[in-house]
Amino acid sequence: MKKMIDVDFGSSRYDELVKLRYKILLEPLGLKFLDMHRAKEANYLHIGCIESLDDKLIGGLILAPVDNETIRLMQVAVDTKYQGEGIGHQMVKYAEKRAKEAGYTKIVMHAMLSVVHFYETMGYVQEGDIFEESGITFAKMVKDL
Repeated sequence: MKKMIDVDFGSSRYDELVKLRYKILLEPLGLKFLDMHRAKEANYLHIGCIESLDDKLIGGLILAPVDNETIRLMQVAVDTKYQGEGIGHQMVKYAEKRAKEAGYTKIVMHAMLSVVHFYETMGYVQEGDIFEESGITFAKMVKDL
């Protein structure tokens, strides 16, 4: 069984989440996780997905406040062994719920083109032109909560 949890910044669970994000999102692109980014993450909401049987972190994401109404969904990662099981969908739904509870009315994200359809099926819409950042092509996507 899978369980969604809030992850405290700086905790050992947070360190696991950073490692998972690196393994799934950055390493395949030849990018490094720079410790200077950690300080910025102190004010973010970190969400993890735990495999209840062995308490293993198998997925996670970040919600980063943009302003009083908008929060940004970032770094959605699911361990490769668990991809295709609907965990990403469950995590995004949980993140939307947490964002709404915190008073946000809109979620934005920069989605790699390979996952745009996934987010469209969850009610996100593409906004503006496709753009490139660090050699990766993205679409800005938004959803009202």
